[in-house]
Amino acid sequence: MASSTSLSKIYSHGLPLPTSPTLNPHASVGKWILSTSGLVVAMVHIGGVTRLTKSGLSMTDWKPLGSRPPITLEEWQVEFDRYKTYPEWQQRKSMTLDEFKYIYFWEWGHRMMGRVVGVVFGGGWAYFTWLHRPKTIDGELNWKLPKSITSIPAGYQPRLALLFAMGGTQGLVGWWMVKSGLGDDRRGDNKEIRVSPYRLAAHLGMAVGTFSLLTWTGLNVLSYPMDAYPIVAKEVSQKRALSLLQQYTKSLTPTALQHAQRTRAGVLSTIALTGCTILSGAFVAGNDAGNAYNEYPLMNGQFIPWDDMVDTEITPKWRNMFETTATVQWNHRMLGTSTALTALGVAGYGLLHPAGRATAAKSVLSMSPQATRGLVALGTAATAQMSLGIATLLNYVPVSLAACHQLGSLAVLTAGLYSAHSLRYATRSILSVVGSKPPLVKSNSSVGGGGLSFGKTGASVVSKIATKL
Repeated sequence: MASSTSLSKIYSHGLPLPTSPTLNPHASVGKWILSTSGLVVAMVHIGGVTRLTKSGLSMTDWKPLGSRPPITLEEWQVEFDRYKTYPEWQQRKSMTLDEFKYIYFWEWGHRMMGRVVGVVFGGGWAYFTWLHRPKTIDGELNWKLPKSITSIPAGYQPRLALLFAMGGTQGLVGWWMVKSGLGDDRRGDNKEIRVSPYRLAAHLGMAVGTFSLLTWTGLNVLSYPMDAYPIVAKEVSQKRALSLLQQYTKSLTPTALQHAQRTRAGVLSTIALTGCTILSGAFVAGNDAGNAYNEYPLMNGQFIPWDDMVDTEITPKWRNMFETTATVQWNHRMLGTSTALTALGVAGYGLLHPAGRATAAKSVLSMSPQATRGLVALGTAATAQMSLGIATLLNYVPVSLAACHQLGSLAVLTAGLYSAHSLRYATRSILSVVGSKPPLVKSNSSVGGGGLSFGKTGASVVSKIATKL
């Protein structure tokens, strides 16, 4: 039976992510995927600055493989003359060649960054599929590994194919977006010529979706041995062996599991709200709605500026939700506020509720150390993001603050994804598995309704992993 010392070890370490190749045969793959998601963040940031500097329509053609920028004065003049044949030039005739170079380099950098992401992902995928071989795993970890183990975990090739397809589609969506600002039908526009806010939202949404799936996949790969490989232990037969994740779940009391499930549901709701807020931000940017109503919390002295929210010239009327400045900005304010309050509420519930601190004897916690860190990060990031959004609005959307505000949305999303992943021990899929297994090991004193604890081997393995990280 597991001693109280073993039990305290397992709960002090939780379910750490083994990032060393000698602890995790898939560690290199997980780090490569997460590095790619970091490059996507950089690409989104450059794209945001490209939009804020009004550089997005400076390149008037698109080549799938990319091209070098103009170098000589003659090449720059040819590119500038081509730009002058498109509608945006009619509103920016005072632009000099040096000013054109500035906006051109932002758009060129954004496009090339997308291609860098594609090369890193595609090259890494090929390398880990055909060339890389996992290192020998520390035999002391007692993992029951497959006879033929590959760097990419079983079942993940279709996911990687989907991610590669999403990356390729993103380039096409980007050009589709840019074309909306280059057509001859825009020449008569009285307002500043911009790309379609709908296509901008699709472009940003695709990028955020790709980032989210990359991040989730990377975390899953890093945690794969903890989640999927059974621990061969003396105290249980191999047929009854569970993975560390399953052992962790089975050790929790019903009260602790219920608290973890509710917290995870709140985190998932926060992630959904964050996604909606990001998309609403795309409509704010696409309509240049941030440069109006630069006060908070009221808008022209009203909480809801009813008289400004419907433009009778816009038909059908539902388009006011996405095209009228007052409505677009109000939507973004409400979604941003709801996201921040939900994140704070979930973090508070997860961390301060008695079940999250110590649910029963042996200090069995419903919140693992990883989940605790994730919730702290989520609450902090959401509060900072809302504050940054208000500051951006009050200062009339300066490029620096606006670019940081966009990055902040990805910080909130990342904290939410990490928190949800850290709480994976409370998912129904895990509960359905451990619920059908025989009890693991009885402890001296009953813990809640289950009376279960980690086996000595499971506690020892987690302790070794945490020590070697």
